[in-house]
Amino acid sequence: MTKKLYYENPYLTNWTTEVTNMITKDDHCFITLKETAFYPEGGGQPSDTGLIDNIKVMDVFQEAGEVYHKLPHPPENKVVDCQIDWELRYDHMQQHTGQHLLSAICIEEYDAHTSSFHLGKDTVSIDLSVPEFSDEQLLHIENKVNKAIYENQQIKTYFVTKEQAGALPLRKMPDVEGNEMRIVEIEGYDTSACAGTHVSRTGELGLMKLLKTEKSKGNTRVYFIYGGRTLKDYQATHSVLTTLSNQYSTNREGLIEKISKIETENKQYQREIEELKGKINQFLAQELIQTHNEPIITQNFEDKSLKEIQGIAKQINESSNQCVIFTTTLENKLLISHNGSIPVQCGQLFKQELKNYHGKGGGNNSTAQAAFDNVSDLEAFKTFLETKIKEAI
Repeated sequence: MTKKLYYENPYLTNWTTEVTNMITKDDHCFITLKETAFYPEGGGQPSDTGLIDNIKVMDVFQEAGEVYHKLPHPPENKVVDCQIDWELRYDHMQQHTGQHLLSAICIEEYDAHTSSFHLGKDTVSIDLSVPEFSDEQLLHIENKVNKAIYENQQIKTYFVTKEQAGALPLRKMPDVEGNEMRIVEIEGYDTSACAGTHVSRTGELGLMKLLKTEKSKGNTRVYFIYGGRTLKDYQATHSVLTTLSNQYSTNREGLIEKISKIETENKQYQREIEELKGKINQFLAQELIQTHNEPIITQNFEDKSLKEIQGIAKQINESSNQCVIFTTTLENKLLISHNGSIPVQCGQLFKQELKNYHGKGGGNNSTAQAAFDNVSDLEAFKTFLETKIKEAI
């Protein structure tokens, strides 16, 4: 059985040991070692990565109490040098220990119990047994956690029997195989059963930031970061805020007011643009009526959206009995519309024929629209409609 060095010293990064077993499967090699500091995935914590004789460790997992290391190919030597990816390991230690502290404080302050824990590459989250938190409650939790970090409390790990565990103030009694379990104790805050790797003092957690919350099956999912992740997040946030401050010629405190003012102005500009478009569309509608004496008005627009050509068609239908067939090559869409004076059921016609032209759409008796993958299908369906309507009139 492999000796698990990560329990004895989670800060160990380099060691030399022997390969005790090797299995080849699916073009990969799975080896066991006499001693290993590589942590296998479990308890919500991802596995370590690193090198074994300069061969990348792709995955580490535990099966029947044995720790297996997945490699792309076997090492040449029986005695191997091992190296942990310390940046990744320490990140996992910070996030996992931080989760213990956060979960304990959520119970203490709001009787919110943790039902699940996820430690991902980019996100860390816990699900808590409350429907929601107020902004004030979240700020209180964040401040209390960071206060515990500043206190630099000691964190101890040790093994106990199930009987001994019964006398401990465990946050939750785990269901474990065998008679022994590992305890992680944050002095003054939390005592939990856990097999993961942890920092030795709360000060190593650096700083905690709650990022967001969301509802999850009646519970609240809380996203958070500690330590190195918090530093990277602050650096990125600072860069964005500095860029925006320079762009809008204001300090960070004035950004919200500045952006709100710009949004208000933009909304006013947009209203004015829509009014102008409406006047232009009204002019276009009258021009099309005057320049088309036949019962059908056809027109292609290269720079207008479906919404815009619908507005023009509406103007025509309100003052003319002509049938409108508009296309927009900007979006490869087609619109047919009339005011009921023409014996053509637009929606029914589209339902029967549109599939023959690889289009998608529909409508009602007096108007219908369709979208096409290419201009050739659009033009072909337009030609079909013109012929069909001329036959019906």
